[in-house]
Amino acid sequence: MSTEKIDFLPVLLGSDANAYGLSRSFHSQYGIKPLVVGRTRFTPTYNSHIFDFEYVDNLGDPEVMVAALIKIAKRNPNKKLLLLSCGDDYVKLIVRNRERLKEYYELPFLDEALMDRLCLKENFYDVCREYDFAFPQTVQCTFEEHSNLELPFEYPIIIKPSNSVEYWKCSFPGKKKVFIANSQAERDAMFAAIYASSYKDTLIIQEYIPGDDSYMRVLNCYSGRDGKVKLMSLGHALLEEHTPQGIGSYAAIMSTYDPAILEKFKNFLEAVGYVGFSNFDMKFDYRDNTYKLFEINLRSGRSSFYVTAAGYNLAKYVTEDFIFNKPMDITYATNKHLWLMIPKQVLFKYLPNEQLKQEAKQLIKNGEYTHSLFYKPDFSFKRYLKLCLSYFNYFKKYKKYYGKKGLS
Repeated sequence: MSTEKIDFLPVLLGSDANAYGLSRSFHSQYGIKPLVVGRTRFTPTYNSHIFDFEYVDNLGDPEVMVAALIKIAKRNPNKKLLLLSCGDDYVKLIVRNRERLKEYYELPFLDEALMDRLCLKENFYDVCREYDFAFPQTVQCTFEEHSNLELPFEYPIIIKPSNSVEYWKCSFPGKKKVFIANSQAERDAMFAAIYASSYKDTLIIQEYIPGDDSYMRVLNCYSGRDGKVKLMSLGHALLEEHTPQGIGSYAAIMSTYDPAILEKFKNFLEAVGYVGFSNFDMKFDYRDNTYKLFEINLRSGRSSFYVTAAGYNLAKYVTEDFIFNKPMDITYATNKHLWLMIPKQVLFKYLPNEQLKQEAKQLIKNGEYTHSLFYKPDFSFKRYLKLCLSYFNYFKKYKKYYGKKGLS
């Protein structure tokens, strides 16, 4: 635990697994309770005692958010306040209201111009070309052209929204976070279902990179206020979630180290002057031995607690930078650790790679593993019961949804 005098309060926007992971990081490092601000409480943050929770209805409205944050600041006049986002929409709201918030909060975020270059997927691919990142062959599909779209690559294909914030506001039968279409008939059915809803924004169509979940990699970074990278931690995904809402979210990660990958992303982040947390998703393409970059999230990832679990506390880096103003050199995470959101039995049943399975089992045998949500200082019977019910429900979820990324 830090020996610094604790005179600051982390304020976290969002109440999902990311919020819990960050809260746990602050609690374990500094022994303090962050303030989590959200519209509701999800299972990861249910009945937790390691943070205080403030409910704000309609938090996604910029005026509501700013007013709520200023009110919180005025209740804590003698503390330095550190504002962090656990969701993409809150990043945009904070950055676009920086001038109104900077009087009250330390804001470890990129500037608005850079955000606009990176937050929409079609803009991000232009950045990939500029900085020589490989990415899946990609085309954009607008509402007006979806009936006559010609593709320059073969099936199967990935279909996903460009505007994820607007997409989650819509509803239609068979809705999933990401779709895989194996033919034009399947593609056309997916287009029709999506555009029959309120979503009328652009869709991103990509070639499917072959390989199971274990071909995915995730990179979490922290860049300081000086624009220099302070922390880089690469994760080897073992298994993703497969529910309609959870497709693409990691369920098990084994930390790993690849200096070539880290150096490339370090150079990119410093070249663009990035500040704050960043999170990259990529997939190894065995056809040409390259990593194909999917996206950057302008915040810590939902699964980013794997970094803290491996011994590199995320809260420490941003706090020492923005609260204690300590100089830091870059840290490359090299410890081996297994992070889980699911039961071990589910991982071993659905992870097809035998070598990775044996590595994971050895880490468990050595005690080098962590479940994000089970934290001894946060124990209560009600929380434990809720988590156990959710935990064992994964057996049903994987049996029902594993490998099903079509419309039905």
